[in-house]
Amino acid sequence: MDQLGANAANNSPITPLGFLERTATVYGDCPSVVYHRTVFTWSQTHRRCLRLASALSSLGISRGDVVSVIAPNVPAMYEMHFGVPMSGAVLNAMNIRLDARTIAIHLRHSGSKLVFVDVIFRTLLDDALRLFPVCAETPRIVTIEDAYEDVPPQSSSLTYEELVEMGDPEFRWVRPRNEWEPMVLNYTSGTTSAPKGVVHCHRALFLITVDSLINWSLPKRPTYLWTLPMFHANGWSFPWGIAAVGGVNVCLRRFDAAAIYAAIEAHRVTHLCGAPVVLNMLANAPDSARRPLSGPLQVLTAGAPPPGPVLNSMDALGFTVSHGYGLTETAGLVVSCAWKRQWDWLPASERARLKSRQGVRTLAMAAIDVIDGATKESVKRDGNTRGEIVMRGGCLMLGYLKDPEATAKAVSANGWFYTGDVGVIHADGYIEIKDRSHDVIISGGENLSSVEVESVLYGHPAVNEAAVVARPDEYWGETPCAFLSLKEEAEAVPTEREVIEWCRERMPHYMAPKTVVFTAELPKTSTGKIQKYVLREMAKKI
Repeated sequence: MDQLGANAANNSPITPLGFLERTATVYGDCPSVVYHRTVFTWSQTHRRCLRLASALSSLGISRGDVVSVIAPNVPAMYEMHFGVPMSGAVLNAMNIRLDARTIAIHLRHSGSKLVFVDVIFRTLLDDALRLFPVCAETPRIVTIEDAYEDVPPQSSSLTYEELVEMGDPEFRWVRPRNEWEPMVLNYTSGTTSAPKGVVHCHRALFLITVDSLINWSLPKRPTYLWTLPMFHANGWSFPWGIAAVGGVNVCLRRFDAAAIYAAIEAHRVTHLCGAPVVLNMLANAPDSARRPLSGPLQVLTAGAPPPGPVLNSMDALGFTVSHGYGLTETAGLVVSCAWKRQWDWLPASERARLKSRQGVRTLAMAAIDVIDGATKESVKRDGNTRGEIVMRGGCLMLGYLKDPEATAKAVSANGWFYTGDVGVIHADGYIEIKDRSHDVIISGGENLSSVEVESVLYGHPAVNEAAVVARPDEYWGETPCAFLSLKEEAEAVPTEREVIEWCRERMPHYMAPKTVVFTAELPKTSTGKIQKYVLREMAKKI
């Protein structure tokens, strides 16, 4: 047997792009994408993605080129998850909540050749491109127009639909030469000063997609509502996953509780994903916005532990919530709070406590552990001893773009990826996050770097010292809370509102502090280091 192995027949590179071709054959006449009154079938979506790939190739986009997109959850955004990599290019789905400066940094760092931009965000992109150095080459722009938005026509010489019409629906898409070829590039949140571009290959995205389908027990032909932004780690792999099972993608450009409930009722939605802020939105919606559920509705949440009261409310409303954990670097959720049948008989408060834990590794992950920072050994399984969460498995990133030092720091020589998250292991083997190293704040599913917010605050003429920590928030999960000491010689003492507005002018609004506390001096250790754990306790009492 040792003389047998890989050959041309059994060693075809795996990629999630092939799901679309099969689904077009099996479910060709079934609806694939729904957006207002627009409905595509899987046969149409397949042909449109091939046209897109063909048109990109005709524009000179080739294997390994980066193609960016700035768009909400609209049909074009969905199609690009297939069409762009089918041209051989690498898809870079950008966060629409970023400011122009951050977008400019990401576009330059990635070397993006072309940018698809939704018509609503065209001005934002234009502002970003004006920040490029005079001699720098700027990417080509293709505007995604929207018949359902009242926006004046743009000056772009090419629109998305015009580009798609240029393409060949019989195009032979560019298959990866090997499954380790890059397929997507995603930037971690809060990277305005030092962008960290996470690169994932075809193999990792195939594995995380199949893994997610199994973990969530997704049936054939579900109706999936896009409340989770597709730019968040590529929608946790579900653009490819929903295609694999021939489901219906219900797209929402923008939403609130009333819009979600209305979409659930109109389309008989069976599945949706979202950060705990979405759960809170649904659980606390006014009676006028709610609609009775026509059947079981599965919700997958991650980004922060969902609060117990919210889980109880969701359960009472008829939603079945599953909880998981992942990072941009894992391409999706690789830890799942796998539910045990005997837990069904526990009191609601205990069920909520168990469900808020991150859980155990999913099937595609080889191993997950919590290790002591000094000994590098596993911590005790007592639910109390803390360590750093580490993992290994086929869903992990190739590395950080143009940053070998950061890659080497994250992926150790002993075969572990260091998440930077502090957690414990309970006696039953389930992992629970207790804190986040590097002072990351999770607000509405977005990871915010406190260091970057502090760097902006230090630029305020009246600020002497600044420290930013997470403050618990019922709606957002966490929000940035800034503690400031002011300069004695400051000409004017700012108010809390003035500091917040000053920050909002210099960073994305969601990163700006929501609370500002002025103090004569920040608590410090004997060596002069600010004691953030003291500030966190203070923030909890505000």
